[in-house]
Amino acid sequence: MTKVKRYHPLLMLFDLWQLLKNIFFIFIFLFIIKAGSQSLFITYGRLLFFIVCGVSFIYIILKWVTHKYGLDDRCFYLYKGILCKSERTIPFSKIQNVNRHTSLFHRMFNVTSISFETGMTGEDAAVKYEVVSKKEAERMEEFIASAVHEEAMNLSLLEMAVEKVDSNRVIHFKPMKKDILKASFTSLSFLLFIPLLLSFYSKVDDIFHVVEQTKGIFFSIIGSWWIVTTIVIVLIMASVGFGIARTFLKYGKYEISSDQDRIYITKGVLDETAFSIAKEKVQAIEIKQSILKRLLGFAEVKLTSAGSLSLGEEKLEINSLYPFLPDGRAYDMISEILPAYEVTQKMNRLPKKSLWFRVFSPSWIWMISSAALFYFKPAVLGIEQAWWIISAALLMVVVAARWLDFLHTQYILNDRFIQFKKGSLTTSLFVSKRDKVIEVKVTRNIFQKWLGLASIETINRAKPIQHNEIVDVPVDFAVSFYKWYMGRRKEIEIE
Repeated sequence: MTKVKRYHPLLMLFDLWQLLKNIFFIFIFLFIIKAGSQSLFITYGRLLFFIVCGVSFIYIILKWVTHKYGLDDRCFYLYKGILCKSERTIPFSKIQNVNRHTSLFHRMFNVTSISFETGMTGEDAAVKYEVVSKKEAERMEEFIASAVHEEAMNLSLLEMAVEKVDSNRVIHFKPMKKDILKASFTSLSFLLFIPLLLSFYSKVDDIFHVVEQTKGIFFSIIGSWWIVTTIVIVLIMASVGFGIARTFLKYGKYEISSDQDRIYITKGVLDETAFSIAKEKVQAIEIKQSILKRLLGFAEVKLTSAGSLSLGEEKLEINSLYPFLPDGRAYDMISEILPAYEVTQKMNRLPKKSLWFRVFSPSWIWMISSAALFYFKPAVLGIEQAWWIISAALLMVVVAARWLDFLHTQYILNDRFIQFKKGSLTTSLFVSKRDKVIEVKVTRNIFQKWLGLASIETINRAKPIQHNEIVDVPVDFAVSFYKWYMGRRKEIEIE
């Protein structure tokens, strides 16, 4: 084992920065908004504030002194605890994904953060280094790469450099300016500007009482149509500019690349994030399209992994190849990056009896809402009998959603692959290999038995466990599905 060492000294400054961000609004409330208050609640609150800050500051120093780490050619060794000491050993063979995140703080000091995600669950499922030098991060990856290579597991972790792409890598996608512009409108980021502006105005008003001081100015402004028009135009332009800027900062340096063994995703202009996953660790693929993306011809390809696909605030986003890929390019990219996966666009549709079963199945949402409307009988726009109109409209929405879900639902068994699509307004296409499915379920209720239908479900390793279900398929397909899964025995080797 290499020498046990303390974490980077800048970790104390990083933890202090996190503490300041967490207590900022409490400080504003206690010492600025309530500056003149003499109540016991505020007085004791200020005292508690100083105690918490002092204890936290001492803890940050003690944590850096007592927490250490080391690694050899096979494992991570983590030591922590101030009063109660503990030691963790994480074998490199458990590593699923490698995530790097370089925030503005890290860039200022030329450091980075890195997380080695495992397939385990719980708080200690990942080996995280919040602050580490880039050289040390590369050294860790080299240790893992050499160890895995020696064990001949075909899970080689190659050096992941954010600023340089290895000559063996193939770059599959880099967004152009027009892609960023389309993404800014498709993501509806511009709609966030007005709520953010109102939230900021509300906080300023709480401190400086702006509303009371500007009443006269406000009424004079709304009394002039050309001033109102100018303000509206400025707000629209500012919203559009905000949406474009926000999208550029998030996806401006987006890059998808791969080599023989791994997939690499880098993103971010100010806060840089890099993600790496072994192709063999991909449990499933999901192609999602909202109604707006379908109209504009976009799709989002997501990867399912047994390890956590997150780092800090990037949770639930970093597993996406790119949220705004042209739908044709999305299918092509899957075959380029993951040649072991086969995606077919020709699938089977549900029989018509599935539609009738869905339409006439009871809707608890509609029944409970209608009962509440009948009991309260609210008058809407002066119409006393509006409750039954709302109930009828809700029933039409439920039926329309079920009809759309019927139209979009498709399924197929393709040799070693299972593939199905479902959804009403937002559709999801799921693809997985048989050896990556850890469990299946086939269920039938009494009505499905009468109509010769069934529901099937697959379960894949992920965080959390991924369940994918398709309902009201013909019972013959459900039987074939179960037999197809039993063929997994020939593909799985038990150690």
